[in-house]
Amino acid sequence: MTQDIFTPQELLERTVRTRKALTWFVIIAIVMFFAGLTSAYVVSMSGGYWVDITMPKPFLVSTGAIVLGSVFAQLALSAARKGRNAVITPMLVLTLLLGGVFTWSQFQGWKELVAKGNFLSGKVLDNKGTYGTDYTIRYKSVPLVLESGNFYHPDDMARAKPLNADLDEQSNGSSSYFYALTAAHLAHLAFGLLSLVIMIVMALQGRYTQQDHAGLWAGTVYWHFLGGLWIYLLLFLVFVH
Repeated sequence: MTQDIFTPQELLERTVRTRKALTWFVIIAIVMFFAGLTSAYVVSMSGGYWVDITMPKPFLVSTGAIVLGSVFAQLALSAARKGRNAVITPMLVLTLLLGGVFTWSQFQGWKELVAKGNFLSGKVLDNKGTYGTDYTIRYKSVPLVLESGNFYHPDDMARAKPLNADLDEQSNGSSSYFYALTAAHLAHLAFGLLSLVIMIVMALQGRYTQQDHAGLWAGTVYWHFLGGLWIYLLLFLVFVH
């Protein structure tokens, strides 16, 4: 009955519209999730003690990997639009490999965080490294002063009231949020990697044509979104954090 009502071209157009609508729905839902998470982060850092953590260098490698992966994904989509099917699979494979580099560098970044005393659930004084370079402790946005192993409020000119005892009771919420934000992004990226594998299989089977490549479009847009989301999180953690 459906075949009697719609032509093959109309059915294809309906499928494409549905796929695009679903893709944008998923993206909007993820945006709302991360907006809520970063808003909670800002609220949490507004009071009491807070640790400013220097961005681990492996996360910069992650940025280069995901941006370059987006370039290759777009080249795959452009090839499909031009009917150059032989180019699609290599570009998607390169995107997948760069997704692997991104994942590896994320774990390296977490490893560096742990090495410097920033745990998923830890204390403020667990921090190691060079104070002022690797981390800074603030109280209501004011950086504390470290002298002879003791932390002081900068207004305490006589250094009469060390804050170590108080700090020893404080959880490192900054570190917890750092892991939550980056791990949540990596979890969404896992779906991107899975979609890339599926796209590669479909490309090898010749399923993408110049007229019908909605799945490739959806996967490419999602990968671009993941890249943009990561850059947002990186800038947020560097400048707001």
